[in-house]
Amino acid sequence: MHELSVCNALLDQVERIARDRASSMVKRIVIKIGPLSGIEPELLRRAYPLAAARTVAEHAELVIEHADVVVRCTECGAESSVPVNRLLCGSCGDFRTRLIGGDELILQRVELSAVKMSAETPGSTRSQAGLSAQ
Repeated sequence: MHELSVCNALLDQVERIARDRASSMVKRIVIKIGPLSGIEPELLRRAYPLAAARTVAEHAELVIEHADVVVRCTECGAESSVPVNRLLCGSCGDFRTRLIGGDELILQRVELSAVKMSAETPGSTRSQAGLSAQ
């Protein structure tokens, strides 16, 4: 499942953030997913508990926000929110547009608990793979 590997990479970033801020618990993770990102939000939501088990984010709420598909017209310069299957300029109707939003996966926010890590708290054993995001 592609979404499980995306969750693993996302949690690697979240664990790094928690470690850098000396927190041992994550309360909420907010991500933004565009419809052209290649990621199915519901599959990601189902994969999350498996990936988060035994991490600082094990009990964290995963909030998924949806991004609009946005194009910029190369003819008139207008930016428009458009349907996924119709990437035409919303202002002049031209087909010569550039995608500027809607294909992203962005880690928007990580809410941490105020609990500090003790010297005895073992570090994470997760790999340090990065998450590709725009």
